Amino acid sequence: MDTAINFNTVKDYNDFNKNETLHPLVSVVDLSKADPRSAHKMVFDVFCVILKNVKCGDLRYGNNNYDYQEGTLVFFAPGQVVEVMSDEVYQPVGFALVFHPDLLLNTALGKRMHEFGFFSYKTNEALHLSDKEKKLILECFDKISYELNQSIDKHSKTLITSNIELFLNYCTRFYDRQFITRDNANKGILEKFEDLLNSYFISEKPQSIGLPSVAWCADELNLSSNYFGDLIKKETGKSAQEYIQAKVIDVAKERIFDVDQSISQIAYQLGFKYPQHFTRLFKQKVGVSPLEYRSLN
Repeated sequence: MDTAINFNTVKDYNDFNKNETLHPLVSVVDLSKADPRSAHKMVFDVFCVILKNVKCGDLRYGNNNYDYQEGTLVFFAPGQVVEVMSDEVYQPVGFALVFHPDLLLNTALGKRMHEFGFFSYKTNEALHLSDKEKKLILECFDKISYELNQSIDKHSKTLITSNIELFLNYCTRFYDRQFITRDNANKGILEKFEDLLNSYFISEKPQSIGLPSVAWCADELNLSSNYFGDLIKKETGKSAQEYIQAKVIDVAKERIFDVDQSISQIAYQLGFKYPQHFTRLFKQKVGVSPLEYRSLN
């Protein structure tokens, strides 16, 4: 599996899966037409969303496997490298929506693509669909396929991108549902996040690394920054950055009462490069400066 399969265009993906190319920038691919295959590595320069009706191989991105089961959607964005890990030859079954970034130029969807953060959920969070949700997804694919089988006219691009946008809006709703229904798993991550921050601030890391970033925390928890941020927001109502800042303030409040430490020393211990940044954040969150807080208690 040393040689990667490069999908630079929609046609590349269609050819690999033995599907006809009806439009150069977008396709709904019937994976059952593809030849049986074994383990392989894929490099995407197109957007690709895959719905497989059976589990065939494990999907791996970076150092982590997708939480991938039958009836799940996985999202790949340009620039991603994905491996399918399989010990035997298998027949793909399901569908894929693939579209080139150029399709989005000068469209309403193009202006919104940054909102669909699940294209960067890169480690282990595929979208698990209920039967009703899967039916809706397939209906969206059917609408896009219908347009692709018509003669291209001045309405084609608008109708195709509008239906892709509808599909992605449904995915956003279904991910919101998944955050709720997978509540136990999410709470486990929240607890790990809290433990991670507690350990961080009793270690030497703040002095050597600085304040913990959202990206660093997400990486420590084997999650993408986007998924991690969305999960924390759903669970706590705060952004991950706000949650980290709240923890910094909580730790600072405890340390401020050590009169043998100056405010500047406490700021450096917490990971601030400049004490005035600590003072500004503390006053913003607490309403008084660290020195005023020390004198009030």
